[in-house]
Amino acid sequence: MIELVLGNIVLEEVDAIVNAANSGLIGGGGVDGAIHRAGGPRILEECKAIVARQGRCATGRAVVTGAGNLKAKYVIHAVGPRYGRDPAGEAELLASAYREAMRLAAEAGCSTIAFPAISTGAYGYPLDEAASVAIRTIRSALEQAPTIRRVRFVLFDQEALRAFERALKGPS
Repeated sequence: MIELVLGNIVLEEVDAIVNAANSGLIGGGGVDGAIHRAGGPRILEECKAIVARQGRCATGRAVVTGAGNLKAKYVIHAVGPRYGRDPAGEAELLASAYREAMRLAAEAGCSTIAFPAISTGAYGYPLDEAASVAIRTIRSALEQAPTIRRVRFVLFDQEALRAFERALKGPS
């Protein structure tokens, strides 16, 4: 089941919260900064250990950490594309970030997961395009991850909510 809500992702009571991360996994603005602030220093410590072990997280990829002080069990740090850098590959990179997050959640035994609108803030991905990629990818990923029963998109404003509602409804 896919749900759309207006809210603050750090308050979600789900197995995994997805972070719209940067490749250095060091926190930043928007959702990334909010998750790191609310989750506390343990998340950043785990992120630094991952980067020390494997290097930066590539665009379209994701890694998982504990959730620190959040109500979730895990934070999945997914790196979406910056819009305008690779026009031919951006949609695939964004889809890959969602697929990787779903794969990691399934591997961790999660049944519920909350996503932000990856890449739509500072990375500049247009909401309608991003919502279409996200919904299409999650619908497909749910078929591959039957243990995940609920995917919740936690959106930051009415404009984002409307874009995801249009994408969920599909072509009229």
